[in-house]
Amino acid sequence: MAINFPVGIKTVTISSGPTKVVYYPRVTGMQNKQLQQFINSTIVQHNQQIINEQTGNMDTTVVDLYGYYEIKNNQRDVLSLSLNNYVYHYHAAHGMTVIKSLTFDLQKRRQVELKDLFKPGSDYVKRISELIKVQIKERDIPLLVDFKAIRPDQDFYIADKALIIYFQLYEITPYAYGFPMFPISVYALQDIFDENGPLGRMAVN
Repeated sequence: MAINFPVGIKTVTISSGPTKVVYYPRVTGMQNKQLQQFINSTIVQHNQQIINEQTGNMDTTVVDLYGYYEIKNNQRDVLSLSLNNYVYHYHAAHGMTVIKSLTFDLQKRRQVELKDLFKPGSDYVKRISELIKVQIKERDIPLLVDFKAIRPDQDFYIADKALIIYFQLYEITPYAYGFPMFPISVYALQDIFDENGPLGRMAVN
């Protein structure tokens, strides 16, 4: 029986002062060094992209910049993580946080987008959107506009036996609500997910 060990994770810190600190993960200990380098360079690239978006589009001074990460899944050759970055600009009404998640299929040696989790031709957008509509109603989530459907490239991460679909601040709910997160059991998607992909591996007992 093949045993899939978790990858090693080290924390890297970049700082330009006591109020501007970003922590991000570095993958270590993988046998496939080329894949390890690809994952680490992808993390650095996306982390820098978030920082640039949050600090480069405004003329005001950045007062606080704080970034950290969360490992959502590190098992069964699936690595899923989130980069969380908060920035506060001088005289702004409030700070803004962005969450960017990255998921890697270590067996197929690639980063995966939402569409890659499902069989070709499956209407995963409709299925997930309908499941989210049910949760919005059950949880009485306040919306800025009527929710119709997710984007085909909607933000997501994998956490054990759940696919977590989420939205950025202001995307569908008021700022005060925070980040709307919608956990969907992998078993609710079993007929359309790729059995040989990350969700298929998560579904196996």
